[in-house]
Amino acid sequence: MREILGMRRTNGKGESGGKDDNGSGHGDDRALRDAASGYARRWGWPVLPGVERGADGRCGCGKATCVVPGAHPLDPELLAASSDPRMVRWWWTVRPTAPIILATGTDGAPCALSLPAAAAPWAQAELASRGVRTGPVLVTPTRACWLVAPYDPAELGELLYAQDLVPGSLRFHSAGGYVPLPPSELAAGRAAWLHGPWPGRDGRIRLPRTAALLDVLVEAAIRTPGGGSRLAH
Repeated sequence: MREILGMRRTNGKGESGGKDDNGSGHGDDRALRDAASGYARRWGWPVLPGVERGADGRCGCGKATCVVPGAHPLDPELLAASSDPRMVRWWWTVRPTAPIILATGTDGAPCALSLPAAAAPWAQAELASRGVRTGPVLVTPTRACWLVAPYDPAELGELLYAQDLVPGSLRFHSAGGYVPLPPSELAAGRAAWLHGPWPGRDGRIRLPRTAALLDVLVEAAIRTPGGGSRLAH
């Protein structure tokens, strides 16, 4: 499942019813390579290099209408994502400035929920007030992404059906989808961790279930003026 746009519930007639290894480096060539290698080696996350920005700041894919400039895979394609540290280090040795792309929901990798960046402060504060523990949260100048435990389409469908409205600005990134990881430099600016992927006592990263976050993220999307439907990172 690729990124899924928010949807309105209808009545059937169409009427509305840490460090360098963890991506907190300085954004130089070595930091990107070390961060990408760390994601693969420490967490087993499948990553691949994304398309770089052009000299004019536009996406290197050459599409003037690209909605995720500098934040998507191109060559290699998404299916090439790997958690082999040797492969990952080679990629960033050859392409040291490439953004780091996580293939979500692949080989046990996290899935993600994302909102416009403006919605993140309220969402994080509300989650904290409700005692909901989030996992890793990353932000770019335009989007905020909450990494969550892998989910399947049927599970997500049931959760969305229970909502009266899911704004189009709330995105779901699962198998076949992707998100950029820090410290990638995107066309819109740098990706950074709001809450890093710190391991628990068992050495694992805690990933919440989508159900634990969904109500708050839906409300945050509704509260955010001009959330829009563009997928820009």
